[in-house]
Amino acid sequence: MLNFLFSIFFMVFMLFFRSGWELVLNFFFVLFFIFFFTKSLGLGLMDMGSGLSVDMYGYMLISLCFWIFPLMMLASLTMSNYGSYNKLFVFMVVFLLLVLYLVFSCQDLMLFYISFEASLIPIFIMVFGWGYQPERLQAGLYMLFYTLMASMPLLLLILYNVGVSQSGDFFMLGKLSEEKNFYVYIYFVMAFLVKLPVFFFHLWLPKAHVEAPVSGSMVLAAILLKLGGYGLFKVIGLVVHEQVSAVWLWPVFGLFGSGVLGVLSIRQFDMKALIAYSSVVHMGMVMSGLMSMSLVGISGAFIVMVGHGLCSSGLFCLVNVIYERIGSRSILLGSGMLMLMPSMALWWFLLLSSNMSAPPSLNLLGEINLMISIVGMSFYMMIFLSMILFFSGGYNLYLYSSVQHGKTFWGSVSFSCGRLSEYHLFFLHWVPLNYMILCGYVFSYLCSLSKI
Repeated sequence: MLNFLFSIFFMVFMLFFRSGWELVLNFFFVLFFIFFFTKSLGLGLMDMGSGLSVDMYGYMLISLCFWIFPLMMLASLTMSNYGSYNKLFVFMVVFLLLVLYLVFSCQDLMLFYISFEASLIPIFIMVFGWGYQPERLQAGLYMLFYTLMASMPLLLLILYNVGVSQSGDFFMLGKLSEEKNFYVYIYFVMAFLVKLPVFFFHLWLPKAHVEAPVSGSMVLAAILLKLGGYGLFKVIGLVVHEQVSAVWLWPVFGLFGSGVLGVLSIRQFDMKALIAYSSVVHMGMVMSGLMSMSLVGISGAFIVMVGHGLCSSGLFCLVNVIYERIGSRSILLGSGMLMLMPSMALWWFLLLSSNMSAPPSLNLLGEINLMISIVGMSFYMMIFLSMILFFSGGYNLYLYSSVQHGKTFWGSVSFSCGRLSEYHLFFLHWVPLNYMILCGYVFSYLCSLSKI
């Protein structure tokens, strides 16, 4: 599977052609279909050579990367007219995909950390270079320092492990996994909690989403948040003694934060900020499922991560459609869209219903698995889950009713009902989100047979 790595690398040379944007866009789709349909999922590792291998969880997230990245470029077609800067943008996209491919496939701790942190560089440049407001500088610095400061203890632990065990492999962690030290456990987990992010560590995310371009918001919500969940999955088994003793702490922490942020989401007036807070609500449940260390919880967490990646990415595209026409993300100024863009209201309904885990979306299957694992730890968790489900439906209905109904902003009545490329983009988000539930059942069955 190193051929995929080299294929991504040589996509950079396509930029020298006159139609480099279109070549890269089409090649992304080709890579997805080759990767998705020619590599069997299996129950074990797929060896790639050179210390790289992919398990079923990495396989899911790499497939998500290959699908989301061409959709990012479709959503940014207006950027292709910006002269030479469009090639810089495509270069950042290709570089980010290369780094993410390494994160989801490497088995070396040091390479994992370097790739994990290198993913900040292209998204940081996207926010700084193609952001909308002057506040993008503050948002970029928030994101940079939050993630870097939380990751420094993880780097020290990795260096210590390499010195003690003379190996940086995930499966050869030496004495570090035997140390029953709560601080070692917290240092391991902290970097991924900030990246996920969960409540108390989430302040950088709404700022980054609000100021990022549509492509930056899509890759942040769909892929980069999943780095935290994937990292948690990789390290929770390393300090299993402390994980078992603190297994009750994380669901309470994650579900309480998700409930509070569900209330805050209903009070938002910025459409992007509301979707960003809803992402933190979902990630709180994902963290609770991962920390349960059960087969059902981990499989449900990964299913929700894939479903949320498709759903939130589509919602940010919908917000961008309104922003390009009225120049504002305000719910008040964007109201009455049912009169101005009646065909677009269908896609708002379909994606927001999927965001609240309505059938047959992939989120429904994942959240059922998460609820089973969380309630299995303590029945009292049902209190938090009920609150989250109630407010999740509340802020999704609030966003739909506020944007589609209400008084029309009459200064924007002259724009069209939408371009064909925009409807195509929403179709490519919604179809896998709702038809992959069949694959989700297969994945849950494979998880029940495999050993985590």
